[in-house]
Amino acid sequence: MEITKILLILLGTLSLIIGIIGIVVPGLPTTPFVLLTAGLYIRSSDKLYQRLIGNKIIGAYIVEYRSRKGMSLRTKISAIGTMWVMIAISCIFFQATFFIKGLIILIGLVGTVVMIYIVPAGVDSDEMK
Repeated sequence: MEITKILLILLGTLSLIIGIIGIVVPGLPTTPFVLLTAGLYIRSSDKLYQRLIGNKIIGAYIVEYRSRKGMSLRTKISAIGTMWVMIAISCIFFQATFFIKGLIILIGLVGTVVMIYIVPAGVDSDEMK
């Protein structure tokens, strides 16, 4: 296996771990990291990609995304806004170290960049009428 594929698999797995943590930790995004994982796996390992989309919980994010060919601008704004509200609540009200709060903010920034620049903009269902 070439080094690029190994690197993509490792980055995809790290992204998946962050996405899974985001399911239960307020403020951490799930969808952008799961979508990033799918993109990395599809370029490196068909077996891992098939296992990912076959997952009953996480696979639904990817299938929904692919069927709509992206996220609408309205959905992106809503997702990013909700994510930052939860990040703010987490950092203000939960007793966490400065390092943990910084990590939550850093991961939120990565999620925001992914949502804005990597996740393509789809069409709102209202725009299609």
